[in-house]
Amino acid sequence: MEKISILGFLLVILCFITRDLACKGETLEGNCLRANREALLDFKNGLKDSSNNRLSSWIGGNCCQWEGIGCENNTGVVISIDLHNPYYLEEAYENWSSMNLSGEIRPSLIELKSLRSLDLSGNSFEHIPIPKFFGSLRNLQYLNLSNCGFKGAIPPTLGNLSNLQFLDLSSYESQLFVKHLEWMTNLVSLRHLKLNYVDLSMVGSHWMEVFNKLSFLTELHLQDCGLSGSISSLNSINFTSLSVISISGNSFQSKFPIWLLNLSNLVYIDVSSNKLYGQISLALGELPNLQHLDLSSNENLTGSCSQLLSGSWKKIEFLNLAINKFLGTFLA
Repeated sequence: MEKISILGFLLVILCFITRDLACKGETLEGNCLRANREALLDFKNGLKDSSNNRLSSWIGGNCCQWEGIGCENNTGVVISIDLHNPYYLEEAYENWSSMNLSGEIRPSLIELKSLRSLDLSGNSFEHIPIPKFFGSLRNLQYLNLSNCGFKGAIPPTLGNLSNLQFLDLSSYESQLFVKHLEWMTNLVSLRHLKLNYVDLSMVGSHWMEVFNKLSFLTELHLQDCGLSGSISSLNSINFTSLSVISISGNSFQSKFPIWLLNLSNLVYIDVSSNKLYGQISLALGELPNLQHLDLSSNENLTGSCSQLLSGSWKKIEFLNLAINKFLGTFLA
């Protein structure tokens, strides 16, 4: 009798839970919340699938089984959307085209309250702006919109994404620009930032101070961004976890940034094709983890090859000093 009472009690609790979910529009269909499924279907209706095949699996009640959709096992909530184009436009147009998505990005994505990862990279959204409502996806940890064809100003609303760890907005044919960087200081969890070819020419001369405030940053990629001014000094170093800095193809007209020598975690440095000048510190050869160093095409960097190479260079694999004013010869 006692066992029957316990079983009855559990059934009552289960009924209450089921009723509560239904009242909130969160009924499960298979392993997928209905509200999430409806949001995804509205998102799909705004997209143009050039092959009519990419989203062919987006049918039926269980959206957790749809291509590119990831769900949390125990709750059925959607936590990831991965619709990146696996082909590069420059390498295989036919393959790229067959996997290309375009159209509009509808704000129904906001209904995916638990979304942690969104990857739309390599598609073609026909020069529309990056949606401001992306800043409402507060649980996002990963956002990859690289090579998507977006146009216009990067919305400062992205600064609301305090949980974001990975952000890639780079594009080889970028028509994106940034007016200011103050919003980026709110990305307190950011570890990987890639803005290659985004126009940063309007952000002023203190852009490095902004990125320095991101204490967890490990990778900074700012290739060909129209940056200028001096990068020779920082009052203090906050992003001490930095392991990769790639800022080639800008116009700094600056001495080599000596503060890099205080970053012992650096593995990769590329400051090539800028207008850096002055003597290179021999301490570069003592960075304990450095594997890749590219100083090429600055034209006015100076130093002695023999003295520079007398450092320990414990882990170096790539070193390029070409098109500068280094003296001496390399010995095999």
